[in-house]
Amino acid sequence: MAGPPPPGEPVPPDGVLPSQALAGSAQRPLGIYLHVPFCRTRCGYCDFNTYTAAELGADPGRARDAYLAATRAEIALARRVLGPRRVSTVFVGGGTPTLVASRELVALLDVVRQHFHLEADAEVTTEANPESVSWESLNDLRAGGFTRISYGMQSASPQVLATLDRAHTSGRAVAAVAQARSAGFEDISLDLIYGTPGESLADWRHSVEVALSAEPDHVSGYALIVEDGTGLARRIRRGELPAPDDDDLADKYLLADELLSAAGLAWYELSNWARPGHPCRHNLAYWRSQDWWGIGPGAHSHINGVRWWNVRHPTRYAARLAAGQSPGQAREVLDAATRRVERVLLELRLASGLDADLLTQTERARAAELASRGLLEAGRLLRLTRSGRLLADAVVRDLLD
Repeated sequence: MAGPPPPGEPVPPDGVLPSQALAGSAQRPLGIYLHVPFCRTRCGYCDFNTYTAAELGADPGRARDAYLAATRAEIALARRVLGPRRVSTVFVGGGTPTLVASRELVALLDVVRQHFHLEADAEVTTEANPESVSWESLNDLRAGGFTRISYGMQSASPQVLATLDRAHTSGRAVAAVAQARSAGFEDISLDLIYGTPGESLADWRHSVEVALSAEPDHVSGYALIVEDGTGLARRIRRGELPAPDDDDLADKYLLADELLSAAGLAWYELSNWARPGHPCRHNLAYWRSQDWWGIGPGAHSHINGVRWWNVRHPTRYAARLAAGQSPGQAREVLDAATRRVERVLLELRLASGLDADLLTQTERARAAELASRGLLEAGRLLRLTRSGRLLADAVVRDLLD
């Protein structure tokens, strides 16, 4: 279960935003994130805001129906607050979005269309567990306007999947990619996790090679993070499993970068590689601090320097919206200094680089020193070198005043 939410000031019951959030909004594209908080089982490493049927109580079907009604209401709320906006990306995440019937996901996309102008070339993504899709459901999603699918593969090793408590078979992701292709999807991503206790370098190589055999357009490779309160954290604390090792994580990152690059997928963000024309536009909007509204329990939003987050439990979320109130739990208004620091933190992660004009004079001097150590490419744009990517957090700490 996710940890406690951050502190913040109260969100008004009507959800109205400060005037700074709306200034110039008609000229800015908007991303919509739809959070589906349902999973069949809870994976041992998962700290996301998701709920199994047992956690939802005696009638999970009723909770799902209430959730769908509430998300429709929050989309309408977003339109009232923001006014007419162009939507360039929609991302349905979770949880396991494809536990909701494909027709219901398409219906939610239709609600977005009813309230906003969905651009003709909009990127519309859903995440999926490979076991939770069929050719029929994928065909329904594609026909309904979804353009991209992102499968949680995580590993091709049965042992690693078992350690992560993942409920899918090791070969299913490759078959699911083929099904998506046959349904007409031309933008398919696979998510991998490296550094699981007991995973050898050979295991990881095998997982990357199996992923590449499916010829995905995009691959995300995330180092395992052991979150407090998860089943995995408890097993490590009891000594049943070793903790991830930093040197092992570095070796696996470099191996993934080598294999993916050789297969024609270039890194565009620290943990993401894509074929030309296939970076995830929705995630790029996050890293570039653009506007997005997060719909659903626990979802976070950001509109021009105003950030807020919803109440987390689906029942509380649905009750707020049924009462005609914003589901927002709290918010913060970012000052110019904070927004600058966050731009440095986020944009330095991108292969496109960070505009050096964002830095202070002392920070530029530090950038030159980091370049002399082989961690940055310095110039009008600052870019992490391959070595710098391994030490990205330390580079940012050393760079900022």
